[in-house]
Amino acid sequence: MHDTILNQFFDADIGAKLERDGFAVVEGFLREAECEELVAAGLELTRGLPDAPPTVFSTTEPEQQQLRDKYFMESNDKISYFYEKDALDADGKLQVDPSTSLNKVGHALHLLHPIFRCYTYSDRVKALCRALQLAEPAVVQSMYIYKNPGIGGEVVPHQDISYLHTEPIPPIGFWIALEDATIQNGCLWMARGSHKSGVHRRMIRSPENRNKCIYDKPAPVYPESSFTPVPVSKGTCILIHGNVVHRSAPNRSGASRHAYTFHVVERKGNNYSEDNWLQEGENAPFLNIYTTSQMV
Repeated sequence: MHDTILNQFFDADIGAKLERDGFAVVEGFLREAECEELVAAGLELTRGLPDAPPTVFSTTEPEQQQLRDKYFMESNDKISYFYEKDALDADGKLQVDPSTSLNKVGHALHLLHPIFRCYTYSDRVKALCRALQLAEPAVVQSMYIYKNPGIGGEVVPHQDISYLHTEPIPPIGFWIALEDATIQNGCLWMARGSHKSGVHRRMIRSPENRNKCIYDKPAPVYPESSFTPVPVSKGTCILIHGNVVHRSAPNRSGASRHAYTFHVVERKGNNYSEDNWLQEGENAPFLNIYTTSQMV
């Protein structure tokens, strides 16, 4: 365990920074060798791609596939694979090497994959949750994000609470850079302070068909001047308040920008919406971080 990192968590008053800005940067959260272990695990996932027709993940399409796709809606308790739109030709065939074809893998890596589970339920994550004064924190989803060179897709401005609605305490994203995240390769951009403006819109399960989702409002338009880039070095963890608006640009550089991210919700005295696309299930329990083993 990093004793110096644990001291940093408590000395830096990380919770106050999260409440003030909507995000907080924790440098040196992972060592270089640990980042490399996770990157190796992420690349290993690309060597076992499913034979099923590829599912694209995109935040820029007018009618996002994940709103209607059964594969996405049933991914809460699985390791599922989502491709970049530009990795496929018009017939859905790969036009790039499989190792650079994926947008992300999710959403149960923290439960099912031994390496990702080990880091998700590590002592340093537990310590950080305590520093944030969470009583019963639970991980609800996890994702390995590739942001591959040349084809890494844009992530449009959004709030995480739009997809994982909880009240009164919003979710917290743990976004860990496994490679240097730069302006050139698609680092995060934050609208500092935007978390104080409430929930702007939600993606909810359709009342007519619980197996599909709809948005309750059109997408807001955010001024470009609202956003500040947050480039970080490998091993840095960015804590993301569930209400803060953030985005990332497409990666048109020659360098990838791998990251591992998971979302934590408070279970004590907090409501997790039944309308959220992702729901707790028998094979996808929302486990208490403090009491959960790192072993699968």
